[in-house]
Amino acid sequence: MSTSMKGTELSSKIIAAVKDETDRLSKIGIRAGLALVLVGEDRSSYMYYQAIQKSAERAGIDIFSNTLPKTASLNEILNLIKSLNNDERVNGILVFMPLPRHIDTRKVVNAIASEKDVDGQGAISVGRLSADESTAQLFESGFTLTARSTFLPCTPYGVMRLLEHYGIDPKGKKAVVVGKSLAVGKPLSMMLLVKEATVAVCHRETRDLSAETIQADILCTAVGRPGLITGSMVKPGAVVVDIGINVLDSGETVGDVDFSSVSVKASLITPVPGGVGPVTIAILLKNTVISAKRMIGVG
Repeated sequence: MSTSMKGTELSSKIIAAVKDETDRLSKIGIRAGLALVLVGEDRSSYMYYQAIQKSAERAGIDIFSNTLPKTASLNEILNLIKSLNNDERVNGILVFMPLPRHIDTRKVVNAIASEKDVDGQGAISVGRLSADESTAQLFESGFTLTARSTFLPCTPYGVMRLLEHYGIDPKGKKAVVVGKSLAVGKPLSMMLLVKEATVAVCHRETRDLSAETIQADILCTAVGRPGLITGSMVKPGAVVVDIGINVLDSGETVGDVDFSSVSVKASLITPVPGGVGPVTIAILLKNTVISAKRMIGVG
């Protein structure tokens, strides 16, 4: 039976460090602020939205909530982003995905000022990650970044921090990433490469998914398909990181992995909820504080 890779301990550690920083900043009259933009009524996004609000309160970060109906136009969203870019109280902006189908997601994400792109999703952030200009963050845990550095995407960075927390070194291991999204799959594969794993990325056109996943020492999945990964697809002793979030009609939240069959094969496995999610949120809040400090030139 595998060991559960819960993110609560690491998340609490990061949030405690964030609270120390916000307490220090408040003594000199500085508040860190994070703007949340939720368009529509996606259930998994709303759960994430609520979880961030709770954690931000613990961390001493101000939340500026912005909700728009699913019928909102692209111009309405872009005008909101422009307003938040110009708001001095806001140090970070997070737009929840997925956006309604009629919205051009990349136009929205790229409208966020790079210094406020605390989830590392904009073209500048992604480009610097691709060029290895931001990957030094994978080897540090402090609250400072160079003026040129952009933020790493929080979810894949959270995966890397969780692996580190549980003593998993990707170096020399075969890592298989299921899903090639710009939010998770692509940046996670690049981060694993920085850590010298041998990486394969699978997607909907992969002809034999099982043939790929069965080879993985580290298997990560983030596609939003309940039960996609079953026990027969997993190598004995593999580390399995489930990043998928799926809200069933019953209201239950599950990942992409069939936990019952995979947990008897894997050595370590993340639960959903309670695995990568809490760490993602903690890193988002940490990035917001780093952004606040950088904007006012405080070390």
